[in-house]
Amino acid sequence: MTQALFSPLRSGATPIRTRSLAARLTRAMILGGMLLVSACGLPRSGPTKGQILSSSVTKGGTTHIVNVDDRVNRAASYTPAYGFSADFRAASTVAADDIRPGDVLGLSIWENVDDGLLASMGSSSTQLTELQVDSQGYIFVPYAGRVLAAGNSPEELRRIITQKLETQTPDPQVMVTRVAGDGATVSVMGKVNSQGVYPIERPTRTLSAMLSRSGGVTIEPEIAVITVKRGNSSGKVWLRDLYSSARNDIALRPGDVILVEEDERSFTALGALGGQTKVPLGNEQINAIEAVAMVGGLSTSLADPKGVFVLREEPQTVARAVLGRGDIHGNQRVAYVLDLTKPDGMFLARDFIIRDGDTVYVTEAPFVQWRKTLQSILGTAAEVGSANSAFE
Repeated sequence: MTQALFSPLRSGATPIRTRSLAARLTRAMILGGMLLVSACGLPRSGPTKGQILSSSVTKGGTTHIVNVDDRVNRAASYTPAYGFSADFRAASTVAADDIRPGDVLGLSIWENVDDGLLASMGSSSTQLTELQVDSQGYIFVPYAGRVLAAGNSPEELRRIITQKLETQTPDPQVMVTRVAGDGATVSVMGKVNSQGVYPIERPTRTLSAMLSRSGGVTIEPEIAVITVKRGNSSGKVWLRDLYSSARNDIALRPGDVILVEEDERSFTALGALGGQTKVPLGNEQINAIEAVAMVGGLSTSLADPKGVFVLREEPQTVARAVLGRGDIHGNQRVAYVLDLTKPDGMFLARDFIIRDGDTVYVTEAPFVQWRKTLQSILGTAAEVGSANSAFE
């Protein structure tokens, strides 16, 4: 009896009980795979449309969900612009001849006598070179004492020194020259051919002239931004706008700092798009359609054209206009929803302007998750089937 019971094993046949156990194991693993998929979720490019909508303020979240229409486009059309304030534009040009602390002057003095106060034996003139104006604005001239030079032009200073000397020597003749204008300078830095400290002189009293003096910019003019810092204030302007509008060509003041740099404004593209990256904005206005096109458009196999979002933080004034509420205080998180399947959806997206710091996010279509789930289940079944074959 013992021999008959174990004879099938010796002949190489698979017992029915073993095959039944493998089948049950297969079904159990498929069911386990389905439960695992539903419990843990599948990989995706980001949150679903439903998950974003569930973060709405009306549902206890922190984000205002706004469906874009013509009214919203008008309210959200605010775009921070570069430009100089009225204080910068109202500043008058610096008189290039005015003497300032730090300037270096030269004096030539002629005396109408053979043995003058200042002249050496056999000479009727005296040269006083490199007289630096001190921090209080004074210079020292022998026999004239400390003379206030700052605030005067060379001609005015000449008359002052002449008056002080003529009481001690007859009919003195004085000539004042401005050797260096170190007291009225600006600093030019960044993407220019020749960085440095430059004096404000008659040909370089405006921003455009000073940029030319430094050799011009070293980057493409279309992306060049000029920042002028004056004390605790600063202003910016596109290089293109500087040359296209005379009011942007401001007068420079002593101590100004001019910085030339490449524009760094950008938006981020994420989700079911042709690419996921950070995209420079440049100096042109970009709408939502152009933003999507710049990264390869919507992914035809993944994207939900009803789930195009623009995520941004709106300032208080814009948030109040967009939401139609006067009780909004401070910056607000806003998720703008663009439905490209609507009859006017493409037009609304074309009129929606993208701003610096925006995130353009496209959700995956609902069927994509179903497809991923099915593929995951079929893949699990195939793997279990292979494992089952190993038992046979």
